[in-house]
Formats: sequence, C-alpha cells, structure tokens
Amino acid sequence: MLSLTVNLQVKPGHLENFLDAIKTNAERSFTDEPGCHYFDVSQDIDDDHHFMFFELYDDRDAVEDHRNAPHFKQWRKAVAEHVVPGSQKSVLAHRVFHHQ
Repeated sequence: MLSLTVNLQVKPGHLENFLDAIKTNAERSFTDEPGCHYFDVSQDIDDDHHFMFFELYDDRDAVEDHRNAPHFKQWRKAVAEHVVPGSQKSVLAHRVFHHQ
C-alpha cells in the first residue's frame, strides 16, 4: 500500500470554492476508484488556508488511475485557480506501519 501526502496553501478569497473542489475530488476518488482506500482532508488550526491531504492507494497503478481520472482533471483546474502557485508539495511513500 502507498500513502500520498499533500500540503498546500489556498489563495486569499478562494477558500469556499477550494473547499467545494476538494470535497468533490476526495469523494469521487474514494467512491469511483477501487484502488483508493482512504482520502482525508485536514485544515490547519492556526492557518485556515493551509490544507493537508492523506490518501491511501493499493499501488503505483492505483495512483496513476487517480491522476488520470476525469474528476482529477477538474481538480487540476481548481488547483490552478485556487492554490498559491508553488505551495503544493506531494510525497508518495510506502506504508510501513499502521495502528488503529
């Protein structure tokens, strides 16, 4: 299993539209992609324009399926419109340990 973590900063005045876009992307990722097992969106307590995502995928193919999904193409348009350029940082990693 692979984890994908994303950090980004939303442009001032774009918060509501960003939230609509990420909600759609997260819901469609989880419901439409069999290889996506988890999609969490968190908002920084001290900076309401800073967001972190935590996603779990079966493997690299599932991540590629995610990146090629129609809803992800819409998400990329939203990023261009609502996210501070250069602020998005993504890390793809092997999931080593899980505890519930």
